[in-house]
Amino acid sequence: MSVDLYKPGLEGVPAAKSSISYIDGTQGILEYRGIRIEDLAQNSSFLETAYLLIWGELPSQTELEAFEHDIRYHRRIKYRIRDMMKCFPESGHPMDALQASAAALGLFYSRRALDDPIYIRNAVIRLLAKIPTMVAAFQLIRKGNDPVQPRDDLSYAANFLYMLREQEPDPLAAHVFDVCLMLHAEHSINASTFSAMVTSSTLTDPYAVIASAVGTLGGPLHGGANEEVIEMLEEIGAVENAAAYLDNCIRQKRKIMGFGHRVYKVKDPRANILQDLAEQMFDRFGGDRYYEIAVELERLVEDRLGEKGIYANVDFYSGLVYRKLGIPTDLFTPLFAIARVAGWLAHWKEQLNENRIFRPTQIYVGQRDRVFVPRDKR
Repeated sequence: MSVDLYKPGLEGVPAAKSSISYIDGTQGILEYRGIRIEDLAQNSSFLETAYLLIWGELPSQTELEAFEHDIRYHRRIKYRIRDMMKCFPESGHPMDALQASAAALGLFYSRRALDDPIYIRNAVIRLLAKIPTMVAAFQLIRKGNDPVQPRDDLSYAANFLYMLREQEPDPLAAHVFDVCLMLHAEHSINASTFSAMVTSSTLTDPYAVIASAVGTLGGPLHGGANEEVIEMLEEIGAVENAAAYLDNCIRQKRKIMGFGHRVYKVKDPRANILQDLAEQMFDRFGGDRYYEIAVELERLVEDRLGEKGIYANVDFYSGLVYRKLGIPTDLFTPLFAIARVAGWLAHWKEQLNENRIFRPTQIYVGQRDRVFVPRDKR
């Protein structure tokens, strides 16, 4: 096979046909099942959007109410999973705890009836319902506290924020968080989704599929980038330092966290929505000095690197929104996972429809026809 066919990272190589999401990176367009992300953020909810992604159509009022009811009913986790989480080291990263906990769900629900629509629906319900509970539970357990039980009278987003602090959130905070979940729910075949698809293609259970995707999302080049954006803004420290910081990054060819995207050559449409959400939060609850640094850094990057197609991506403003919601920095990526479960499950379900196990080839570049040297002559 010719080396000319090799594409590092499979860049630009189609790996599947899908009807789940559409991206135009030059125009800054993102659609879920043909609906613009801006329309969904303005008019929908996370669970309605999850339904759209997984089943392909917006639900009727009756279907949505049944979906929301079932997810409320399944929010609680088995006490054995909770007790297992109490054995995790307090210093462990929440993404590692989430991956282990998601995989453990398979011990309770791993019957692989992948041709049974009821099994598929139940798996979707359980994963969407329990992943947020596990994230919130570990946050409290690592501080030496018992987890807060879910409240059935709260919405999906409001319940998660409640479980973190046992305090009912402000309606604006719950709304903003719900929109954040929609924005992160799906984004075509990124690294974690591809991981989910490869795992799905073996016909293992969906809990293993989600666990594999969570592990992939935890990398700093994928979901972990929003944590590093906050660290970068803290390092810059003040608006007047932004230009020198950027110049130093360009000179040393260092990655500027929160900028650039494999697909988008203009500003990520999700970043525009997140910036607006951040401003709504600041107007209501007070400003964040790091936001001013972020705005100045974005202006400088667009001025100096825009011609190279380097603009703010989804990670750049999401961390500032989560900070204002009072969420610890190392929970930013688990929040990404809570949202992206919807997209992963959509691709899992789509993969099952015309499944073929992934088995890419390689281009061998090592030595050939070597002679074995006996141990006493090496």
